[in-house]
Formats: sequence, structure tokens, C-alpha cells
Amino acid sequence: MTKEQRQKIKEKIIQDLDAMQKEIDELQDKIKPIAPDCSLGRLTRQEMMQEQQVNEHALHEAQIRVNKLKYAIQKIGKDGYGICAECEEEIIFGRLMLLPESTHCVACISQLNR
Repeated sequence: MTKEQRQKIKEKIIQDLDAMQKEIDELQDKIKPIAPDCSLGRLTRQEMMQEQQVNEHALHEAQIRVNKLKYAIQKIGKDGYGICAECEEEIIFGRLMLLPESTHCVACISQLNR
């Protein structure tokens, strides 16, 4: 991988981290407790609680991705970044631009997901 490619990926990681932080902030607002005395009908309250659970799950997934991105930005300057953890081949640049936190190449992740 060239220095220019690494720089592009690093910029992408920084953009993704900014976007994920905004998403996390929005989700944290959405998961605030629903007051029991809220003047809603029973069904509306249940729907809000279900939506809250969905948002909690989305928040958890966003936090996991942020951690992976932070790890990737630490590793990007080192030799092991962009190398598949399974087959030890180089992960293609396009995949790393889409998912800079990728630790597996397309072929290996396809095998692992079967």
C-alpha cells in the first residue's frame, strides 16, 4: 500500500469518526428514559419503548465501530495494517476505503460468514 493510499484511508477514518460521533450524540438523545406519567396512549408508549430499544442497539453498534476505527487509526502507520488476519494477504484498497476497520480480505470474510 502506498503512502498516498494510507493517507486517504486515514482521512476516511477521521471523517467516519466524526460522523459516528454525531450519530452517537443523536442516539443518546433518543434513548433517554420515557417518563411513566407521559400522556401517551398505551400503544404509543409501547411503540416508543420499542423504538428506544432499537436505538440502544444502534448506539451499541456505533460505539463498537468507533472503537474499531480508533484501533485502525492507531495501526495505519504500522506494517500490519491492511493485511488480512486470516490469509495474511493485502486487503484491497477499495475495501479499506469502504470499511477502514477491516481486518479480513473479502475472500476470507466470505468464508468465515458461511
